[in-house]
Amino acid sequence: MHDTAILIGRFEPVHNGHLALLRHALANARQAIVIMGSAWQARSPKNPFTWGEREGMLRAALPESDRARLTVLPVRDYYNEARWVAAVRDAVQPHCAAGARIGLVGHFKDATSSYLRAFPGWELLSVERQGSIDATAIRDAYFGAGPQGVGAALAPLAGQMPASTLSFLHAFAAEAPYAALQEEWRMLRGYRESWSAAPYPPVFVTVDAVLRCQDHVLLIRRGQAPGRGQLAVPGGFIEQRETVWQSCLRELLEETHVQLPEARMRSALRAVTVFDHPDRSQRGRTITHAHYFDLEGDAFPPVQADDDAAEVQWVPVDRIGALEEAFFEDHFHMLDHFLDITPRVGS
Repeated sequence: MHDTAILIGRFEPVHNGHLALLRHALANARQAIVIMGSAWQARSPKNPFTWGEREGMLRAALPESDRARLTVLPVRDYYNEARWVAAVRDAVQPHCAAGARIGLVGHFKDATSSYLRAFPGWELLSVERQGSIDATAIRDAYFGAGPQGVGAALAPLAGQMPASTLSFLHAFAAEAPYAALQEEWRMLRGYRESWSAAPYPPVFVTVDAVLRCQDHVLLIRRGQAPGRGQLAVPGGFIEQRETVWQSCLRELLEETHVQLPEARMRSALRAVTVFDHPDRSQRGRTITHAHYFDLEGDAFPPVQADDDAAEVQWVPVDRIGALEEAFFEDHFHMLDHFLDITPRVGS
């Protein structure tokens, strides 16, 4: 018997495969800890539910006696395995006595299961995959629901999830976020279908501009899907005859009307970092080159929203952390990389 069994996942939403893993954890340890991944992400078709909503689904699917032995710990995405592993260990440590015997519950499904090898010292409690259902199929049916509605769309999958999850999904479909998520799901589906006939999946190249001035950073609010209404740094796709530098200056100008001499922008440039995690964008494999500028004590350049930006604003750096759940895709983590917003964990 282990002291603690740990289960790591996103649970978007909870289905019977998740429950099988959780029951295995509870059967083999005195307590179970669920690491709730993708915490504090803005809602999207891939991450439609808050970590609190997902915890509620998990607990509702368990008998009362098991709920008392379950601890749920939210952990953000870092798009950096070393930092993420360190964050998971830091989250777990206060809940385990020194020398505790810890097990990690899971099975090797595909490349996304490689994290199971990242925790030496935690014994793998392997469980065979339970059926073929996964959360992606549920989300696709849920957001792809046609005129007959969510009930008809989920009916073929109802036996693959606990009744409490099904009830939650029906209730959530009546709330305001559902319609926006469904619109975004359809947009992304159409986007991917537009290049589905290509001989190889395309790799998109983008640029982003992190512009700092007087300890404020320039942010836009996206005016179009994906991520309509979410905060982001100015940026966009590189054009055929541009360098990444030229694209960065053009996108900054088009979305915010920041007009500074190129020489001043070059002197303000502090770093260029490539963000290339395979899962950073739901639009497909997208590699961005983020340029970090610091204008230090200069006067704030005048700004005006345009192009894909519905709004543009200077936001104090010390307020960024409180806005984490409002950011598009990995843009909060991009800012964290340059501005050290969250505590440093890992390397």
